[in-house]
Amino acid sequence: MPISRDHLEGAIRSAIPIIHLDIIDQSNGCGENYAVFVVSPAFEGKNTLARHRFINEVLKDQIAQMHAFSQKTLTPKQYEAQQEKEVA
Repeated sequence: MPISRDHLEGAIRSAIPIIHLDIIDQSNGCGENYAVFVVSPAFEGKNTLARHRFINEVLKDQIAQMHAFSQKTLTPKQYEAQQEKEVA
């Protein structure tokens, strides 16, 4: 059964505070390949692996039904620095 973008968003938002969230269905609408970009203060003090493990745990039931899943996770400070780089 395909996973909806709204279902993923609800699961992530209910687990942690979100500053920025992008969810992209990379499967042309069939719901089997998603990329997520999550910015949260909950990631402060955690390395990339710990952040990804956390998101994988939050979405474990949904990921099990997908063909592919990728993620990028940043703290608010890292996100601000990235935004400043893109503007410069």
